[in-house]
Amino acid sequence: MSSKSIFQEEKNPRGIPKAPFIANVEEYLGGPDGAVETPLRNFQDAIAKYRYMDANLTQRRKGLEDKIPDIRKTLNMVDFLQERRDGKKKDDDLEDDLSDEESVEDSKKPMTTTFELNDTLFAEAELEDTDTVYLWLGANVMLSYKLPEAASLLRSKLDLAETSLKATVEDLEFLREQLTIMEVNTARVYNWDVKRRRERRLAGE
Repeated sequence: MSSKSIFQEEKNPRGIPKAPFIANVEEYLGGPDGAVETPLRNFQDAIAKYRYMDANLTQRRKGLEDKIPDIRKTLNMVDFLQERRDGKKKDDDLEDDLSDEESVEDSKKPMTTTFELNDTLFAEAELEDTDTVYLWLGANVMLSYKLPEAASLLRSKLDLAETSLKATVEDLEFLREQLTIMEVNTARVYNWDVKRRRERRLAGE
């Protein structure tokens, strides 16, 4: 009996194989004289594979849960800059019709903000009106984008990350169900073997 034969052909949407529940241990082992060493070893191999996948997916989930708030925060900032720029354009178009010149001047003042230098250090800066932002793409790569392009890119990345997180959570739940099934199978085969040995010992006496 190979470890491949343990897994069912049925899989979840991401290709993780489903573990079978062994309802009849004796039938599964091939009769009352069936060997348990190889099946138990194969069960342990299967459990180890499920635990390895679980560890990888848990790490992936943590990475996505850290990444999604950063993407959302960046997208909110890009949207804010775009709204501010659109507001300035409207002010420029209506400047001749406005009686309150101070409100126009206030809308044109540079925006004062703080930005993070490291985990505990922030600096203050003035942002001039701009239609361009720079986004980190990873691997120490930064690219310049127009505000609408940056917003579109960030929304697509956010949608992708949220979809991936949902799938990862579903996979983790599925994996833990399969682990439980395999652990139950292991206990059932082990207990069946203990009972068989006891009965044979009593019959021999």
